[in-house]
Amino acid sequence: MLGLFFLVFMFGQAYSGWLESNEDRTQHGQPAEGFARYLTSAHFAEATMENWESEFLQMGVFVLFTVFLYQRGSAESKDPDKREEVDRDPRNVRDKKNAPWPVRRGGWVLRVYEHSLSLAFFGLFLISFFLHAVSGRAEYNEEQILHAAAPVSLAGYFASSRFWFESFQNWQSEFLAIGCMVLFSIHLRQKGSPESKPVDAAHSETGK
Repeated sequence: MLGLFFLVFMFGQAYSGWLESNEDRTQHGQPAEGFARYLTSAHFAEATMENWESEFLQMGVFVLFTVFLYQRGSAESKDPDKREEVDRDPRNVRDKKNAPWPVRRGGWVLRVYEHSLSLAFFGLFLISFFLHAVSGRAEYNEEQILHAAAPVSLAGYFASSRFWFESFQNWQSEFLAIGCMVLFSIHLRQKGSPESKPVDAAHSETGK
């Protein structure tokens, strides 16, 4: 279902972005471009990477912070008064037959695997952050040419207020959403959702 929503909304973004881009091109006396060509354009790539980077940053920080930060009463927090299963040391598990390969391998492989979830999100963040800069610079330089202005280098675009405005406007909304999720789950419920505490749970109860 999530994959279906992703495809539907991705198409919606692409189609509306194509219309918006062609409208801008027409205003500057440029010919409209086809939909297939738009999908390879800097306009589409910049908008996509700009959003993806904020999502990966949000999830990476959330996964990492829930290791050592607590919010009493929240379904999104571990209980500070008891030891959780996720804190179990895999080195002390006797029967590792069904454990993932890195657990059976041990050593540095296990040390990396212990943090692989947050590392994956931060890795995807860095990739999308860089692609946002590359595609954003390309789009910015296209606009500069239309306005008979000089193009900028990648370093120059990194240092521009436009790049950081594009990033910060997305980052702040992601952390607002995380904060609301953590705090709302203290007092609000959604029956049947693993992201919520049981409907009859006390507000002070922490964890799912």
